[in-house]
Amino acid sequence: MAASAKTFVLYPSLGVGHLIPMVELAKHLLRRGHSAVVAVVDPPDGDAASAAAANPSIAFRLLAVPPSPDPAAHPVRRAHDTLRLANPALRAFLRALPAPADALLLDMFCVDALDVAADLALPAYFFFASAASDLAVFLNLPYLYPGLPSFRDMGDALVRCPGLPPIRAVDMLVTVQDKESDLTKVRLYQFKRIAEARGVLVNTFDWLEPTALKALADGVCVPDRPTPRIYCIGPLVNSGDASAGGEKRHECLAWLDAQPEKSVVFLCFGSKGAFSAAQLKEIARGLESSGHRFLWAVRSPPAEQREFPEPDLERLLPAGFLERTRGRGMVVKNWVPQAEVVRHAATGAFVTHCGWNSALEAIMSGLPMICWPLYAEQAQNKVFMVEEMKIAVPLEGYEKGTVKAEEIEAKLRLVMETEEGRKLREMLAAARKMASDAIGDGGSSEVAFAEFLRDLESSSMENEGCNN
Repeated sequence: MAASAKTFVLYPSLGVGHLIPMVELAKHLLRRGHSAVVAVVDPPDGDAASAAAANPSIAFRLLAVPPSPDPAAHPVRRAHDTLRLANPALRAFLRALPAPADALLLDMFCVDALDVAADLALPAYFFFASAASDLAVFLNLPYLYPGLPSFRDMGDALVRCPGLPPIRAVDMLVTVQDKESDLTKVRLYQFKRIAEARGVLVNTFDWLEPTALKALADGVCVPDRPTPRIYCIGPLVNSGDASAGGEKRHECLAWLDAQPEKSVVFLCFGSKGAFSAAQLKEIARGLESSGHRFLWAVRSPPAEQREFPEPDLERLLPAGFLERTRGRGMVVKNWVPQAEVVRHAATGAFVTHCGWNSALEAIMSGLPMICWPLYAEQAQNKVFMVEEMKIAVPLEGYEKGTVKAEEIEAKLRLVMETEEGRKLREMLAAARKMASDAIGDGGSSEVAFAEFLRDLESSSMENEGCNN
């Protein structure tokens, strides 16, 4: 019965950045003949509705939950409270399923759902959509941080997690920079509870992160209990073929079609990636002086987004910039089909915020990256991508709030013109092959997924044994 079809309930945290990886996991399960239902806490922003429309083969169910008790609290606290208050709705949903679920697959922040899983004797696993290196850091932080000052007071001093390369305090997770803050308390509570799960599915592959995976396997990240079993099942990424669903092709793709192979620098910074007007002008000057072709997704500065949901490019960018770069550059307002752009033959480098999904898309396309971390765990990812994985170069100055035009020009030239850039492309070509091998027949990620199913099967037998 090891290969029998299973029914999985996937439970993402709030926000599109958590929903999209869960949708990719659901697709992965469906391709292997399993059933997947995505249970979404009723969202105010319509993310689930658009995801459901784009993925008709996946079942989505909205859980109506009470609002967070403190609407004035920080979004991290509000999300944590909302997910905790969702437990009764999640429990009722699971009990009402026509056939019982075989497992609950949780987002990393949905830790209080472990209590529901325990109540229902349902095996619970986490799906960790970022790097295994981040997981190793997060699991260790509840034990490491009590003995350190606040990261925000440590500056460039190094934080040393067991079995991992040192990380500057300024590059540690943004939401735990102030040790005494409510945000840090929420995150440390969540990180400590991840270790209670039966296992963790991670969107990565063995070859990419051997150091972190050894630390996790050796049990050095969690000193007071066994570390959950880690299953590297990635890369799970968007296939980058929106046109297959009948959608109109974005105009930037036609523009890319007319550019030489590997000649375009792509700048895109995720769903929340916005810069001040002054920083936008620095980027524009750097692009112009580099002489390279570029495709740049621009959002209004954070302070202007309510008033100007669409950026006023003529006002925000240097006078005459759009005219002077016409032909070799394209600036797109707000959104581009990132997965398709990253896969396009004309794209030669990717300036990215280091969101893990973006990094995996670039790896799958063999695309060198220039790192500009902005929020969440992205600066940690930058450290791992530059120093461990050797698949990217960093932009200096991001941690001070401004990256200068000269630095942008220098890094673009380094990647596109120099011997170091050529070696980086060779490394990405190797990473691309290893990623493809990992998700191919008999590859490490396929083997890990089969091991996860076997573990789930054995947990079912354990439960049956307990019930007899």
